[in-house]
Amino acid sequence: MSPFMKFFLFLYDSLSPSSLFLVQRHTLTAPSDTDGVVTSGIIGEIIYIWKQTRIFVFIPILKCLVTICLVMSFLVFIERVYMSIVVVFVKLLRRSPQKVNKWEAINDDDLELANTNFPMVLIQIPMYNEKEVCQLSIGAACRLSWPLDRMIVQVLDDSTDPASKELVNAECDKWARKGINIMSEIRDNRIGYKAGALKAGMMHNYVKQCEFVAIFDADFQPDPDFLERTIPFLIHNHDISLVQCRWKFVNANECLMTRMQEMSLNYHFIAEQESGSSIHAFFGFNGTAGVWRIAALNEAGGWKDRTTVEDMDLAVRACLHGWKFVYVHDVEVKNELPSTFKAYRFQQHRWSCGPANLCRKMTMEILQNKKVSAWKKLYLIYNFFFIRKIVVHIFTFVFYCLILPTTVLFPELQVPKWATVYFPTTITLLNAIATPRSFHLLVFWILFENVMSMHRTKATFIGLLEAGRVNEWVVTEKLGDTLKSKLITKATTKLYTRFGQRLNWRELVVGLYIFLCGCYDVAYGRSYFYVYLFLQSCAFFVAGVGFIGTFVPTV
Repeated sequence: MSPFMKFFLFLYDSLSPSSLFLVQRHTLTAPSDTDGVVTSGIIGEIIYIWKQTRIFVFIPILKCLVTICLVMSFLVFIERVYMSIVVVFVKLLRRSPQKVNKWEAINDDDLELANTNFPMVLIQIPMYNEKEVCQLSIGAACRLSWPLDRMIVQVLDDSTDPASKELVNAECDKWARKGINIMSEIRDNRIGYKAGALKAGMMHNYVKQCEFVAIFDADFQPDPDFLERTIPFLIHNHDISLVQCRWKFVNANECLMTRMQEMSLNYHFIAEQESGSSIHAFFGFNGTAGVWRIAALNEAGGWKDRTTVEDMDLAVRACLHGWKFVYVHDVEVKNELPSTFKAYRFQQHRWSCGPANLCRKMTMEILQNKKVSAWKKLYLIYNFFFIRKIVVHIFTFVFYCLILPTTVLFPELQVPKWATVYFPTTITLLNAIATPRSFHLLVFWILFENVMSMHRTKATFIGLLEAGRVNEWVVTEKLGDTLKSKLITKATTKLYTRFGQRLNWRELVVGLYIFLCGCYDVAYGRSYFYVYLFLQSCAFFVAGVGFIGTFVPTV
């Protein structure tokens, strides 16, 4: 047998659980024949160094990481259970927003005074090259049931695409001819992106007569009674600055990826927004499908573009000024989920990087604030930012995609069953309750969320460290009804063009590592842990080759 073969056999054997003891140097260097004395000695030295490094370097580091992950697992578990308990009590006690806060329908019985009872409302629709959905959002805003002389529809069009500009202008002209007070505001730059557009929109003179502002992204379609159901909260409760409504997804059934997004976002609204509104009168503004009191918006400093989550930035600053928020779960606003994997990755990067960066910028500001209680400061820093925006992303990827697979190679690492079975199962079931119709997709949701945790973890560190892509803003692609028409008019073979552009090397690398750990567990493991490893590696491979979401044919 050649010396090189002996080396690889020694190295392979040294990784197996049966060879974890420390091999003495003279035993490893004993040659089997006189011609291989030097080579065998070198191999023995390498094996000896590896085993020493394994025992005194790798294992202590990994044990430390396991301990940290166990602590994070406990923190995340407590947070999820706490939010669920709050929601259960809210439902059992029937503490709806209309009962907790004063709410009365606007009186329009007196025809002479009817319109004066309705406050002036500004409706802002920011958009950028969204020709697929711009007509839907503008039309829905103009159909709102509100006196025509008491509302202003403001379309903030930053589009650079001529076709998008033409569609927006034509739609605005159409509704203007119908008597709608609609303004199309166009900037000559995109400074500040969405925050910059909203800020510029608030600077027009006609805005000064408005008391409230409703904001809808380009793919959001409010029902006609949206203002009638939300504005009374602001009229009758002068300490409330924001009314946030729930999102309803029109394309949730488009593909498996949109179904899993629906599961995550439903939990976000039912658990995070509901519990925050009920206990602390605070939650993160979702950036759309909400109504702000303009006085509160201005008092908080208006829109700022220092992060990619201008909506959350404004919400935290308004909270620090003592304003309260209310979440109304039974008011739904239709919108579209990103159905391509590329669009979803960009969205999740922004949603993960922005909050982490905002936490970095606002922690001291929160601590030094004099207007809110210590309890609310603790909630903002610990619950809202640290656990939900930082820990949960890092923990999910590091623990489930790195640490657990690595325990196969290092049997000395002991992970308790509560961290690998009981806590994850409880958290998963709590999430599933928010979307009962997708209960059978739980396994797919777990695997997909673990894949996406890699991107969220990377984005979180970019936000915390203010690295290169910290202020990257990519508008989430909206398909509207164009996908169906494209699929009808183009051959299906077009769906598989440019395969190389869909490859994602990060997913492939992580998937390969988990797969190799699964193979090792098959050979040396004493449990069925390899089943999870193979399933998770397949999820990474599927995402790595881009075979997820909707494929949009290109012209």
